[in-house]
Amino acid sequence: MRVSRLFIITQLLVLTITAPIIFCRSSENLTSRDIDKMMSSLSNWGRWGKEDQLGTINLITPEKRQKAAALVKEGISVSMAHNVIKVEQDGSAPFEHTMLPESFDPDSLGASDQYSVKYHGFTTTHVDALCHFFYKGKVYNNFSRDEIITKSGAKKLSVDTLKDGIFTRAVLMDMPRLWGMDYLPADKAIYPEDLEAWEKKAGFQVSSGDAILIRTGRWARFKAEGSWDIMKGSAGLHASCLPWLKERDVAIVGSDLALDVMPSRVKGVLLPVHMVLIVGMGTPILDVLDLEAVSEASNSRKRWEFLLTLAPLAVAGGTGSPLNPIATF
Repeated sequence: MRVSRLFIITQLLVLTITAPIIFCRSSENLTSRDIDKMMSSLSNWGRWGKEDQLGTINLITPEKRQKAAALVKEGISVSMAHNVIKVEQDGSAPFEHTMLPESFDPDSLGASDQYSVKYHGFTTTHVDALCHFFYKGKVYNNFSRDEIITKSGAKKLSVDTLKDGIFTRAVLMDMPRLWGMDYLPADKAIYPEDLEAWEKKAGFQVSSGDAILIRTGRWARFKAEGSWDIMKGSAGLHASCLPWLKERDVAIVGSDLALDVMPSRVKGVLLPVHMVLIVGMGTPILDVLDLEAVSEASNSRKRWEFLLTLAPLAVAGGTGSPLNPIATF
C-alpha cells in the first residue's frame, strides 16, 4: 500500500506537537534555557494562592499525616542527622560549641554552653527554607527578592513557616543498593529511570505528599576514603529528575549531601535541582542527612517507607535551620 508523503509528514507533526516533554538519560546536554523552561512548566506559583508561603508542604494534608502515622508498626526510631562536626571540613565552617565560664564556678547550679553554626554547606544536617534561593530576582510564588530579603531576615518564606513540623510518609531511595555498591562514585548522576528502577526493586511507588530521601552513600565514602572536593565531584540528582518529582507531587526532597549532582551537567547552572525545587516548585530541601543507619534499618526489614518527623528552629526571618529528622518504623 502506498502512503503519501503528505500523510507521513502530517503524522510526524501530530506526534511532535502532542508528545510530552520527557527529560531522560539522553538529556546530558541541558542548558540554562532548559532550566528557564522548567521554571515555567514545573512552577507551583499561585497553585495555593498568591500569598502562599508553604509550597509543596501543602500536600501534607491531615489525611496524609494519618496515613503516615499508620506506618508505625514497631515504634523503632532512627535519627537521620549526622553528628555535628567541630572542625572545618569539606569547605564548610565548623560547628562551634563553647562551654561558658559559669559551668566551672564551684557555686554554679549547673553547666551552660553556647552554639554557633553556619549550617548551609556540606557538614551540618539542615533544611533549606523557600527564601534560600533566588532566580532572576524572584523567590517562590513570584515574591520579589528585593522586597522580602532584608538585613534583619526574610520577610516571607522563612523557616518559621515550618515551625509546626513536618509529619509525613518518607521513602528511602537507596541508590548504592540499586547498583550493588557501598557508595556511589563521586560524580555519579541519578536519572528518572534510576528512581523508577529503585521503586520497582523496593516494591513501592512515590505518591503525593511524600518526602523522598536520596542516599548516595556519602558518609560511607567519607569513612572509607576521607574528605574530597565536593564541588568538583558529588553524586546526586540530574536536573532531568525535576519533571518526575513534579509529576509525583512530592512534598520535600532530601539527600545525604547536596542533592544536585556536581558538576551539574547543565551548562551555566551550578545547582539546577535546588533552583527549580525551591524557587519554582516551592519544595523545601533537606541537605546533609546521614542515611547510613536508616539504610541498614530499612534493609533489615526490606521496608523502605517510614514515618518522617522533623521540626526546624522557629527563627523568624531564617533561611533554614539545623535539624534532627527522625524515621520511625
